[in-house]
Amino acid sequence: MTSSTTRICILGGGFGGLFTALRLSELPWTQANQPEIILIDQREHFLFSPLLYELLTGELQTWEIAPPYVELLAGTGVRFQQGTIAGIDLPNRRVQLQAGAELTYDRLVLALGGETPLDRVPGSAEHAIAFRTLSDAYRLQEHLRALENSALDRIRIAVVGAGYSGVELACKLADRLNDRGRIRLIEQGDRILRNSPEFNRVAAQKALEARDIWLDLETTVDRVEADTISLCYKGQVDSIPVNLVLWTIGNRMHTVIKDLPLKQNQRGQVLVNPTLQVMDRPEVFALGDLVDCRDADDQQVPASAQAALQEAEYVGWNIWASLTERPLLPFRYQFLGEMMTLGIDNATLTGLGITLDGPLASVARRLAYLYRMPTLQHQIRVGLNWMAKPLMEIFSIR
Repeated sequence: MTSSTTRICILGGGFGGLFTALRLSELPWTQANQPEIILIDQREHFLFSPLLYELLTGELQTWEIAPPYVELLAGTGVRFQQGTIAGIDLPNRRVQLQAGAELTYDRLVLALGGETPLDRVPGSAEHAIAFRTLSDAYRLQEHLRALENSALDRIRIAVVGAGYSGVELACKLADRLNDRGRIRLIEQGDRILRNSPEFNRVAAQKALEARDIWLDLETTVDRVEADTISLCYKGQVDSIPVNLVLWTIGNRMHTVIKDLPLKQNQRGQVLVNPTLQVMDRPEVFALGDLVDCRDADDQQVPASAQAALQEAEYVGWNIWASLTERPLLPFRYQFLGEMMTLGIDNATLTGLGITLDGPLASVARRLAYLYRMPTLQHQIRVGLNWMAKPLMEIFSIR
C-alpha cells in the first residue's frame, strides 16, 4: 500500500462483513480515491447460516451454503486474508493477527459476530454441542452417524433453547431420525419463539406436536453429564437419560471486542450511532451481532441476519461517503418478515402481508434465500443445482 492509498479493513466475513465488502466494491470510486479493501476472517469460507440445518437432512450440500471467500470475491477487487484477529490498536489504527502480521487501516469495519457460550452450566462445555458454524454441523453429523450405527433402540436428544435455532434444529432432527428419535426441547420461558409473529409460533407448535417432540417450558438446565441432563422445573431437579445435548442459546462477544476501550452495553455489544459508526470513533464502523444500535427512527435493531444485510448496505455507502466528502446516511431498519424451516419440505413464512406454511412456504423460503446469496454467480450455480435435482431423481427411479 502506498502512502496515498486508503485502506479499509473488514474484520469478520459473516453477512455483515462480506456484504459490506461486496457493497464497497460496487460503489463508484474514481481512480484517484480507489481504496484497498481487505476482508479478514479466520475461516476460508462464508456460511449462509439460515440453511445450515439442511446439511443434517442431506437436503443441501456444503458447497451450496459455504462457498470459499476467494470464489465469492473473484473480480471484485476485494482481497481476502485468512487469519485470526489477535488485537486492535485503535489509537494507531492497526489490526494484529495471531500469525504476527499487522495491518494499518484508514477505515475499520467490526463485523466479528459472536459465539455460543457453552460454560453457562456445569458440564455443558464438556458434553454439549453448539450449532452455529460449519464445524459445529460436522461435529453433530459425526455424533448422529455414530448413534445411528449403534445398537440403541431410541436416540435421545435434548435441544436447549426454544428460539428460532432450537425449534428449527429439533424439527430437522426429528425428520432425520423418524421413529428412532426422541427429541426434547427445553425452554426457560413460558412459550416457544417469544419474539416471533403469532402465525409462525402456532405453525411451529403444530410442527413440534406432529413430530412428538417433547417440550419442557419454564425449565432450566442444572447440569449436563455424558449420558444425562439435569433439568430444574419449579424448584425440582430431575436427571433424564440423553445421548446428545445441543445448545442453541446465548451470544458471547468476541474477546477482542470485549477488550476494546469502546462504549458497550451490559451484554458487551458496542454502542453505535445511526450511521453505524462507533461512539467517539468515526473511522470505525460496526454492524451485526456485536452492535447495540437504535436506528434513525429510534427503533432497536435486532441482532439478526436480516438486519446485518441491511446494515451492510449502509456501512458500505457511509464509508464511501466519508472518503468522498459526502453526507452519511442514518440507518433505517425495515422488518421484512420471518422465515423458519420446520422439517423437511416444511416451513413457515410471514411478512409484507403474506402468511404461508407447509411445502409452499418451504419453496418460498428457499427462493428467498437463493436471492440473498452473496453473488449472482453463486446464485446461478445453486439455482441450477436445485432445478436439476428433481430431474435426476426421476431418471434415477426409471
